[in-house]
Amino acid sequence: MRYITSKNIDDVVAFKQQLLRWGHQFNDVVWMDSNQHNGKYSSYDAILAVDGFLSIQTDYIDAFDKLKEFQGTTKDWIFGYLTYDVKNGMEPLKSNNFDGLEFSDLFFFQPKKLFLIRGNQVEIQYLNMVDDEVDADFEAICNFQYLESSAKIQPVKIKLRTHKEAYFEKVNTMLNHIHRGDIYEANFCQEFYVEDATINPLETFEYLNKVSKPPFATFLKQYDKFLMSASPERYIKKKGNKVISQPIKGTAKRAKNKFEDEQLKVDLSTNEKERSENIMIVDLVRNDLSKTAIKGSVKVEELCKVYTFPQVHQMISTITSQIAESTNPIDIIKTTFPMGSMTGAPKLSAMKIIEALEDAKRGLYSGTVGYFTPQGDFDFNVVIRSILYNQTKKYVSYSVGGAITSKSNPVNEYEECLIKAKAMRKVLEG
Repeated sequence: MRYITSKNIDDVVAFKQQLLRWGHQFNDVVWMDSNQHNGKYSSYDAILAVDGFLSIQTDYIDAFDKLKEFQGTTKDWIFGYLTYDVKNGMEPLKSNNFDGLEFSDLFFFQPKKLFLIRGNQVEIQYLNMVDDEVDADFEAICNFQYLESSAKIQPVKIKLRTHKEAYFEKVNTMLNHIHRGDIYEANFCQEFYVEDATINPLETFEYLNKVSKPPFATFLKQYDKFLMSASPERYIKKKGNKVISQPIKGTAKRAKNKFEDEQLKVDLSTNEKERSENIMIVDLVRNDLSKTAIKGSVKVEELCKVYTFPQVHQMISTITSQIAESTNPIDIIKTTFPMGSMTGAPKLSAMKIIEALEDAKRGLYSGTVGYFTPQGDFDFNVVIRSILYNQTKKYVSYSVGGAITSKSNPVNEYEECLIKAKAMRKVLEG
């Protein structure tokens, strides 16, 4: 059972910063920040979950069955992630590429302490075993003094796992698969990394979030492993009997000149290649949602709408469905995972080709972070535009990718990757 109380916040911006800085001391941390992107399907401005009571950490084998048991047993808020490689327990797939980060395939925890911010109020939910700490913690948060590291974020030298010429060769191989009819589209990714690196995860995240201001920003800490995510993309959400998926496909750079920037936005919205990328994934998501939907309830609410973010313009579609009351929430995720925007179509063939051509194991990149409520609702992002860090191994990584279709030009695809990598590179290289 949880003790629940609400408190008013005078300065929301300052409180959010102090709350995260106070919360990052715990071993289990999930912070999610909408950065004031109050869309139609937004629930909270920010959430902090810390201090795991019960948790599950497992590999991909029977991962969804184990998660279903954990979620059904706790019947409470749980927060965590599924890596891309959970797919290996669902299909005849494997992940033998290099892995410098070593995140477990699946991790969720039941937080002892939970903060839900909406407007100028924070709802605080503590497990009864720690409910006597609420007032002291709230006072500590309001008066929290964070000692920033005396040195600035030390710039690091980023290496390429896949060099430019090899990238072109691999994209051409993928195009051969497309022209042969093996796939229509696939998301091809490459890793950038740093070895023997020491970074400050919290300050790195704060800088990345300030630069990008995305709607699905996430800071995750699992002991010595960290995710600093500036994700613009929702994977999937359930609210009552409604399911919402919002895949992103189609990217354009920003321009400083207002007229030029507006033209780039228009160009993206009318670009035949970018629209075809998006529409193919919309069809895939419609098919995935139909596996748990009430017949005839899958709808495309928004098709290829362009949204603007500090670094890029993005083309986003919104697909929804209605589910029966008896549908288990874990089954909705299982039948849609991994998300179509990070795989391709047909999904299984695309994943096999991706595995053969990519040089690094994706792990948490292109996986998902999110939460389940006690009522079985959930909300999950897509882990993109993210820096990942194994503190013990001193390994830092970020990956970027793009959809390859029959109209793709390898040079243009490479340039799109660099646009997507801009914020992470700026944060790490200074």
